[in-house]
Amino acid sequence: MADSLREFIERADAPERSLLLVNRSSPDAVRNLLGDLLDTQPVPVEDVEMEGEAEDLVALVEDGEIIARSPLSALMDSVLLINSDLFKTGARKLTEIDLPDVFEGLDDFAFTVRGYPASNKEKLLLIVMSRVIERTAYEAGAGTLRSSFQRLSRLQDERGTNEVYRSLGETAVDVHVYGRDDWADVHELPVTVHAGDSYEYRRSWFVVFTPDDPDDRDDHVGLVAIERERNVWDGYWTFDAGTVREIEAYLASEL
Repeated sequence: MADSLREFIERADAPERSLLLVNRSSPDAVRNLLGDLLDTQPVPVEDVEMEGEAEDLVALVEDGEIIARSPLSALMDSVLLINSDLFKTGARKLTEIDLPDVFEGLDDFAFTVRGYPASNKEKLLLIVMSRVIERTAYEAGAGTLRSSFQRLSRLQDERGTNEVYRSLGETAVDVHVYGRDDWADVHELPVTVHAGDSYEYRRSWFVVFTPDDPDDRDDHVGLVAIERERNVWDGYWTFDAGTVREIEAYLASEL
């Protein structure tokens, strides 16, 4: 059993990967958006020309081989041209959330992301991934979802988040929410509430889904992040079923 949530982040051990922006015809402003998202991360981005590939393709490369491809337009629609308000207000519905293959393939990388005003984009990767996990749980319709909010009042203040967790609570998913107890009516939500004031309650950001069937290798997914300083987060996500179940066990026993 891990001693802390941060230990899971410190264990993250992804192979070296890079992104190729292939046969770009889009303007420099679009390329700069991708840079704003990833230039401070351990994932280099390079412009290349490649015969036989489409224009404005983004490719994820590992050991010299392309392991995932996504149209640049998919990255723009899902992350690059949006902001967090779409999720807070519910303007983008849960079933509309998708993560392009090349971003999904950045699992097990340890990221450090900054929120606004230091960065307009970096934190979006974790926000979108959180919604992807919630969508996975919703579509599975059963299993266990554990999510932290630092302040439980975010479930009141953010209409989109409130709608997501009301919808999840109406399924057979066993939904648990964690955070500081600063909203008296949180218990009206159809979820199990865990309130606390410890460091991990105040500083953690996790969304972890485990399906009922431990042999279901596809739906296990977890994101864990820790706020190292004001609005600066260390984190990662993983699809490894064993790791996801270990994270879930830690949350069930320690928080």
